[in-house]
Amino acid sequence: MTNLELLTRADALRHGRTPFVLATVVHARRPTSAKPGDSALVLPDGTVEGFVGGTCAETTVRLQGLRVLQTGQSLLLRITPGPGTGADDAQGPVDGLVTVANPCLSGGTLDIFLEANLPPAMAYVHGHAPIARALLDVGRVLGLDARPAPPGEPLPPDLDIVVVATHGRDEETVLTEAARAGVPYIGLVASPRRGTAVLAALDLTEEQRARVHTPAGLDIGARTPGEIALSVYAQIIALRPQAAPAVRPGAGSAAPQAVAEGVDPVCGMTVAVTPDTLSLDRGGTTVYFCGPGCRHAFADDPSRYAHA
Repeated sequence: MTNLELLTRADALRHGRTPFVLATVVHARRPTSAKPGDSALVLPDGTVEGFVGGTCAETTVRLQGLRVLQTGQSLLLRITPGPGTGADDAQGPVDGLVTVANPCLSGGTLDIFLEANLPPAMAYVHGHAPIARALLDVGRVLGLDARPAPPGEPLPPDLDIVVVATHGRDEETVLTEAARAGVPYIGLVASPRRGTAVLAALDLTEEQRARVHTPAGLDIGARTPGEIALSVYAQIIALRPQAAPAVRPGAGSAAPQAVAEGVDPVCGMTVAVTPDTLSLDRGGTTVYFCGPGCRHAFADDPSRYAHA
C-alpha cells in the first residue's frame, strides 16, 4: 500500500467515523527494514494496514496503537532491541515518549509517531428556529459533528448528544427515543415550568427521565440564541468525564473496546490479542507470540517455556 493509498484509506475511515491510529516512522537507526516516511493504520480490531517494519515491530505498533485508541492521546513510540526507559539519551525523561524493548529486532531502533484519529462527538439538533441553528453553528465551531436530526431515521449507535429545540413540536417522541437508547447527553430547550411538565409526561423509568436535562444548559443568564447554545455546550463540557480525550459527554457504543493482551513466553513481549495474533494451543490454553520466530521456538520445545 502506497502512502497515497494509505491517506485515501484514512480519509474514508474519517468519513465513516471509524477511529484509527496513523503510525509514521520518523527515525530509523540501522539495521531496520523500515525507513522514515513509512506508515500504517491501526484499526480498532487490531488490523494493521501499511508498513512500519517487520513482524515484531508491527506487533509492538499494534499493541501501542490500540492503547492510543483507548486514551485518545498521540505519542512517540521508540522500539529498541534492548531495555528502554522512555528517556532521551541526552535530556532524560520526555513527555509523550514510550520506549519498548523488542528483543526480536535485528539491532536497529525505530521512532514511530502514533497519531490518534477519533471521530468527533456527534450531536443531533432537533428544530429549525434560531436556537436550533445556533446550536448547529456553535457545535461545529467546538469541533463537534453537529447535524440537523434526520426525521424518521433510527439513532446511530455512536450518537453522543441530542438537543431538542422544537418549541413544543414532537418533543416527547424524540426525548423518549433518546433516553431509551442511552444517549449520553439529552437536553430540552424549554422554560422550567414547561420542561417539568414534558418530563412528567414521558413514558420512561425514573432513571431514564433523570438523564434529560431541562432547561438545557447552565444558568449563565443567556438571552440570545447564540448565548443559549453556548450555555448548552458549557453544560455538556462540564458533565464530561475528566479523562475524556475530546468534547464527549460519554464514550458512545462505537468507542474502541478494552485491549486484550498476552505475553509471548519466548521473548517476554506483551502482545495485543487479536484475530491476527500468532498463537498455539497448549493443553487447552492459547499461547500468543510476537512473531513466527518465537512461535517456532515454542513449538520445537514447549517444555523450555514451562512458565508460560
